[in-house]
Amino acid sequence: MKNIAVLVLAAGKSSRMNSIKQLEKVNHKTLLEHTLEKIQRIYASTIFCVLGANADKIKSEVSTRNVQFIENTNFEDGLSSSIISGIQHFKQNNFNFEAIFILLADQPAIDVAYIEDMLHLFEQHKDKIIASNYGEKLGVPAIFPKKYFSDIFLIKGDKGAKEFINKKKNEIICSTIPTNFLDIDTREDLQRYKNSILK
Repeated sequence: MKNIAVLVLAAGKSSRMNSIKQLEKVNHKTLLEHTLEKIQRIYASTIFCVLGANADKIKSEVSTRNVQFIENTNFEDGLSSSIISGIQHFKQNNFNFEAIFILLADQPAIDVAYIEDMLHLFEQHKDKIIASNYGEKLGVPAIFPKKYFSDIFLIKGDKGAKEFINKKKNEIICSTIPTNFLDIDTREDLQRYKNSILK
């Protein structure tokens, strides 16, 4: 598992939240810290996190250790630009990962067991994309083997990764463990997440 780059995407402006979403506090920790620390429970290597809007403020307020921040100056171009900036960073630093595991900072409710299962599936099927099943569509979190990196460079926009995954359905394996894919975009979403962890 050591040779997988975990890339957490946290570059958005959170325009629907009217605040810096990544820094919203839940149980005295920011949303971004919740996501990063959840991954760290099962993944000991350095985690990479892509920032864009409010990058300096987020860096100064997130105290999670063993996280390397990558700045995406093109974050206005959508999620795919963050994935591309991550892969560019790996190339520039001659990091030779066999896969990239993409997660979203605004999905902190995903269970540790689900993340763990995705990593196990990749260990067993290293030539396949391990993606998440949303019912009618597939999406992230997803693990992309190295052979797909050059294709990922060509994706565009906010839904780029999702479209890419859904065109490759025959090359994909999904975890069957149920989890909470709640995507926090609004105050109502944030309240739902708070309610889910206070149960």
